[in-house]
Amino acid sequence: MRALVRATYAQRIEHGAAFDFDDGWQCRVQVLGEHLARVLFVREGRFREPRTWMVAPGSADVPWEGRPRQDLRGFAPPHVEVGESAAGFVLATGELRVAIRLDPFGIDWSGGAAPFARDRPTQAYQWSERESRLRHYLARPVAERYFGLGDKTGALDLQGRRLRTLALDALGYDAQRSDPLYKHWPFVLARTPAGACYGLFYDTLAPVTFDLGSEHDNYHGLYRYAEIEGGDLDYYLCAGPGVRDVVRQFTELTGRMAFGPRWSLGYANTAMSLADAPDAQAQLARFAEDLITHDIPCSAFHFGSGYTSIDKRRYVFTWNRHKFPAPRAAIERFRRQGIRTVVNLKPCLLDDHPAYAEVAVRDGFVRDAATGQPCIGQFWDGQGAHIDFTHPAGIAWWQGELRRQVLDYGIDAGWNDNNEYEIWDDDGSSAGFGTPIDIERSRPLHPLLMTRATAEAQAAHRPDERAFTVTRAGPPGIQRYAQTWSGDNTTSWHTLRWNIRMGLTMSLSGMFNTGHDVGGFAGPVPDPEMLVRWTQSGAFSPRFIMNSWKDGGETNTPWLHPAALHAVRDAIRLRYRLMPYLYTLFHAATQGEPIVRPLFYDFETDPECYADTDDFMCGASLLVASVVEPGQRRRKVYLPRGPRAWHDFWTGGTYAPGGTVTVDAPLSRIPLFVPAGAMIPLTDTLDFSRLHDEPSRRLDVFPPESVSRQSSTLYEDDGLSLRYRQGGCADVVFTMATTRTTIEIAARRSGDYAAGSRTIRVVLPASERRRLRLRGDGVELVAGRRRG
Repeated sequence: MRALVRATYAQRIEHGAAFDFDDGWQCRVQVLGEHLARVLFVREGRFREPRTWMVAPGSADVPWEGRPRQDLRGFAPPHVEVGESAAGFVLATGELRVAIRLDPFGIDWSGGAAPFARDRPTQAYQWSERESRLRHYLARPVAERYFGLGDKTGALDLQGRRLRTLALDALGYDAQRSDPLYKHWPFVLARTPAGACYGLFYDTLAPVTFDLGSEHDNYHGLYRYAEIEGGDLDYYLCAGPGVRDVVRQFTELTGRMAFGPRWSLGYANTAMSLADAPDAQAQLARFAEDLITHDIPCSAFHFGSGYTSIDKRRYVFTWNRHKFPAPRAAIERFRRQGIRTVVNLKPCLLDDHPAYAEVAVRDGFVRDAATGQPCIGQFWDGQGAHIDFTHPAGIAWWQGELRRQVLDYGIDAGWNDNNEYEIWDDDGSSAGFGTPIDIERSRPLHPLLMTRATAEAQAAHRPDERAFTVTRAGPPGIQRYAQTWSGDNTTSWHTLRWNIRMGLTMSLSGMFNTGHDVGGFAGPVPDPEMLVRWTQSGAFSPRFIMNSWKDGGETNTPWLHPAALHAVRDAIRLRYRLMPYLYTLFHAATQGEPIVRPLFYDFETDPECYADTDDFMCGASLLVASVVEPGQRRRKVYLPRGPRAWHDFWTGGTYAPGGTVTVDAPLSRIPLFVPAGAMIPLTDTLDFSRLHDEPSRRLDVFPPESVSRQSSTLYEDDGLSLRYRQGGCADVVFTMATTRTTIEIAARRSGDYAAGSRTIRVVLPASERRRLRLRGDGVELVAGRRRG
């Protein structure tokens, strides 16, 4: 590879400066926000990827045909001072200083006196014309930590690993070691030894390899790099200062999380064996009856792809009428129980699909540029071609069939699956809306646009409801449309443990609406204890679903093991009791706040919170201590520094912060801890018939022992419509003032959402002896029986 070593100042450009190299290369450095900068390399004024679909600043979405790479609309650049320095040039705002060295070329980034990030001092930028590769090297401090990169496995800190963004259908992956998995997510969040945080996002759809300290070379000191295979070197730097700041800035850059309906937060179930069965419709009816028999609240059922299958071959947008003689009746059966329905969708048409010739004639498939024919590849148990979502004909066919064969039947949502686009034809080419894109640079684009096509078709079909959809694959941007998950995991205690970290890694990467297949998708049947523990942990992920594919046809359900039923049911019911709290977090996530997050997200200055752990935060008020070992009935839990105390959610017991405690972990419940000062809204009934729409409200309060003042918010709306956008929502702001003798709690309700409970029962720990005073404005607070 050749190095870009010596640069000369070229000119002042909008919000920055440009620098020239030999061989026609130019580097453009721009400051686009108080904490956001961009570095773009271009050769002879031409881009390999002239458009982006991932960068979406502001509230507007990206055009279907992509956003011009140099388009600066949506950004709010500050005033930038450009000046010379002894080594080169400096770009400076009130918050960020970008120092550019000309020989050897490199960039130092600082928010104060000392740089928080800097390019490697030797040959920081390299390129290879023969291999179409670009590299960006940074200096790597010994104790720097790295997070992100999407659905990566293993510990949260990725230091020392070499990882790739290429997406694969990774059925049965190892949740500790496998790479790559399903998503293309070229975003790394770094935390320096001094405590500064920053993020680097490489805006390319080409495969990227990230070496985060695996490689060593004596001539260059400690370093890390990103290597782009065939794309452009165009990266954004988000300068913290903290972890939460970087995460929020990244979601503002690539688009905020879609605000789905409240029912999507409820418990859901699916299994391949049910829809694959010869008598599938009868099997699904029995499943619905079993929910009633076993008293299991359930908000959604997800149809596996078996509704489209003949033998082992699957034909998207068809119904096997032998297995489903009356599909509308099957869907109505669920609806009568208040259960929403979601169906599996696949983007590949097998070569004997009834619509194959029609789509081919309309140029709706990804094609071989050399022959002009559809790219044919392996897909499940056959050969097929993939829909081209960069061609209007492909999009139109997909949305039309989705409406006719899915939505018109009464189904609520599509589940975009098997959409990694494993097309390995060297001549594979996507239409690119009139400007062809080779498959290597468009592979991640298709799941993004597939998901968008599904979401927009659903929104058009039910214009008064929020669209909900799911995708397994895709790049940054899928969060604008869909929920996602960690893919086809394997049943084992090992997977349960490491899936927790995968969910946190996705959250730090800007994917907040995530979860895992509870009980494990592939592999053996979970034993009773494992099913209980997985359900208890999964109840705190935004996506809460049992999904399975077992060789013997078994199905992961709450009643799979009679001995486990009671504890599994209790975990599901806890999920519904916590719905007001979770829905408030769900709404906050649309503003860039993860729902589940590692301990260091909320307690960033506590060094112990960076240790590898099975624990995580669900919002700021619940520390979840998952049990991930068989037979474990006592559990060590570290309680972070910061709060004045920690409380056991179940017993009200009090613990000092900054230490490790050993607590009971009976099979009947998961250990949960609450920081002193927290106020957690719940439903106030043991009647679960209204599922996710239960209106009653209770506030569990955990007051500090000393003088303090705390506040928290409960968000309310109808959970389904778009009226919240016009003010059809309400906030209930709680404030708590404590002294050594009194606890005063006030609530003020504001907003135009008129429905919902206007009475909230306030519950204190049984050990609390201070006098309680309650005051409400627009809502009535009443004292309830003490808990614990």
